[in-house]
Order: sequence, then C-alpha cells, then structure tokens
Amino acid sequence: MPANQGNDQDRRIEAGRKLFAGPIAFLMGVAKLEQLPDAFPAEVAFGGRSNAGKSSLINAIAGRHDLARASNSPGRTRELNYFIAGEGKLAIVDLPGYGYAKAEKTAVKNWQRLIRNYLKGRPSLRRVFILIDARHGIKPPDEDTMNLLDEAAVSYQVVLTKADKCARQELAAVTAATVQAVGKRPAAHPEVIVSSSKSGAGIAELRAELAGMISEPSPQ
Repeated sequence: MPANQGNDQDRRIEAGRKLFAGPIAFLMGVAKLEQLPDAFPAEVAFGGRSNAGKSSLINAIAGRHDLARASNSPGRTRELNYFIAGEGKLAIVDLPGYGYAKAEKTAVKNWQRLIRNYLKGRPSLRRVFILIDARHGIKPPDEDTMNLLDEAAVSYQVVLTKADKCARQELAAVTAATVQAVGKRPAAHPEVIVSSSKSGAGIAELRAELAGMISEPSPQ
C-alpha cells in the first residue's frame, strides 16, 4: 500500500475513534413513518436477519455494553430505533431484524412495509449496512433485502459478523463468495467488512466508514 493511502486510512480510523469517543445515545423508536424525526446531516441504517448479531455489533461500534439493549426489549424490536452520535451530525438506525418466523403474517407485512417505505423515502440515508452471519453467508432473506435496496437505488454495504466463530479457511471462503456476489449488484459497496463484536475485528473500519459519512457532501 502506498504511504499516502496508509496515512489516509490512519486518518479515517482516528476520525472514527474520536466520533465514538464522544456522546452517543438512544433517541427514539419509530413505529410509523409519520413519527420519523427531521432529517439529520447524515443517516445510516443497520439491518440483517434476526440472529445476525446486530445489537452486539452496534454496541461494539459505540464502545458501550448496553446501548442497543432497547432493540431487544419487547415492543421495540418492531420499530426503527434511532441513535445519535457526533453531536447530532450522525443518526444510526437499527432496523427490525428480518425473518419473523414467529410473528403473525399481518405484523410481518406491516414491518416490511415500514422498512420498505423508510428505505425508499429517507433522503438523508447515506448507506445501509447489511449484517450477515459469517457462518452461514448470504441467504434468500438477505438477497430479498439487497434486491429491494438495488431497486430503490439505496447504497448498501455487507458486513460479515461473528467472524470469531469461523475457522480461517471457512471465513476466507465465505468472504470471497460474498465479495463476488455483491460485485454483481448495482447499489452495493464493493468492500465487504469482516467483523466480530467479541474480538473487535472490523470495528475500527466500521467506525471509520461512519465517520466518513459526516464529512461527505449530502446526496442531491
């Protein structure tokens, strides 16, 4: 890697560290689009299957043990949960996990409609991070979500989670397969981040990506 690229990455990592060294807090849960807060300078969302480790990863990024616990509380798993960082410059949205096996069909449709309308109608949304368990790779529900994001022209990036639970060769294989799969999709960011909320792998890179959203110009 050229020295200037290395220095740039170091600056990005440091910006991410500083961002999450500051205050970050739960703002509100949104069950209906009418309840959405006013647009923030930058907004990102985290989505994934219900067992992808989303709350644990958000807590690891924030450097807090229980920030995203609200997302696991009864009644809030069906909402878009807003967290605010960077003195209000960045909103992090915890989307309801997809794959509602135990929910009533009507409730599932309502949640899916909420997410679909949010993704298509939030102009301040910079990127959606799709979390995928590294032990399983991309599954049909993940593909459905990526199809929706491609159709809506919403930028998204895949994050492989629970990397600590995979053997090295297994992780390398699923990472390569994931990179190849997202490379064919029009709205996907080409870089796949490999992470573990337990070991800390990928956390600095994720923080750097989020910090970069604040410095980027707003989409037109």
